[in-house]
Amino acid sequence: MESVVTVGLDGSPESMTAARWAADEAERRKATLRLLHAWPPLAPEPTVVPSELDQNYWARRLVRHARAELQARHPGLLIIGSLVADDAQNALLQAASESELTVLGSLGLTPAESYFLGSVSMALVARATRPVVLVRPESREQGSSPVPRSVMVALKLHGPCDDLLAFAFEAAAARGVPLQVVHGRSLPLHAHTPWGVDHDVAEEITQDAEKQLGQVLHPWREKFPGVEPVDAVRLESPAEALVRAAEGAELLVVGRRKHRPPLAPRLGPVAHAALHHARCPVAVVPHD
Repeated sequence: MESVVTVGLDGSPESMTAARWAADEAERRKATLRLLHAWPPLAPEPTVVPSELDQNYWARRLVRHARAELQARHPGLLIIGSLVADDAQNALLQAASESELTVLGSLGLTPAESYFLGSVSMALVARATRPVVLVRPESREQGSSPVPRSVMVALKLHGPCDDLLAFAFEAAAARGVPLQVVHGRSLPLHAHTPWGVDHDVAEEITQDAEKQLGQVLHPWREKFPGVEPVDAVRLESPAEALVRAAEGAELLVVGRRKHRPPLAPRLGPVAHAALHHARCPVAVVPHD
């Protein structure tokens, strides 16, 4: 299958920020960049009418202008435009099933607004069968910072995680940056005492988690010798550990289980926290 990175365009500044990020990523992956604009009233092609009567004019103009800007930035990148006569959610879900990666722009939210994302974005990250990246407007400014950055992955130590680690190690290798592996673990009740946290219990839990992390990462260190994973165990909830650690990340990678109990939310608390609070681009990787 041809390697394709798809980005959703809707005419907003956020979607163009996402398109620029997607173009950089497509070039790293040596993939084709697909600019997708979905609009239900699209007329069948071709439409041979004057522009002032062409109901597809603005949709075509949006994609054409985006393509021209991105092609100027990436002369060697293959960029295709795609106009789809469907609602955005259906079109993006279909495109995500055919793409190596799907990218969407996400609003730069204030803390008071951080629990609300667009319904299309949430539906895509919750239902797509392949990785989806949400990019916020400030991500481009962070990406241009001269300060060395890293890829960060939030890792649980129970259940399969190969898809998640493969994506994270490949992303770090492509960028030539370290990989931060963060594992958050809440302290059990018996670790809390009237005067604080029982140091011995905390130390035992930390050492156990570090040993498990080392075992999980060992084969990946051998597979990606050029990537130096820096693992960290944080004795706090996984969601809190993730948000605190993501401040200096260039890309944050989180997992989402493909199959969850019928009444359970489609996104777990860690992915939910990442999408609503992280400032950097967030990649949500579905896994078994």
